Amino acid sequence: MYYSIIAEDAENSAEKRRQGRVAHLQRLHVLNQQGRLLVAGPHLKAEEEDTETYCGSLIVADFDSLTAAQQWADADPYLQTGVYSQISVKPFVKVFP
Repeated sequence: MYYSIIAEDAENSAEKRRQGRVAHLQRLHVLNQQGRLLVAGPHLKAEEEDTETYCGSLIVADFDSLTAAQQWADADPYLQTGVYSQISVKPFVKVFP
């Protein structure tokens, strides 16, 4: 089943985000290589994409259970280094496309 992981950035997290980006993306590449990643990317404060406007993230991926999805989210380097202030994990049903 798919699960959405919705994360909110802590205030002034841009530098921490830059420092942890490689480790964060490596985990997403693994999910993608396993065919489990539906979509992933940052939320923006403004319509212009710039690392200074990132304010959170959305990840939708396939996990065996809500517990497994939550454990994966809890191990995210962005959460562990203080980029994310909170994470919400919920079951997700892909309807389109």
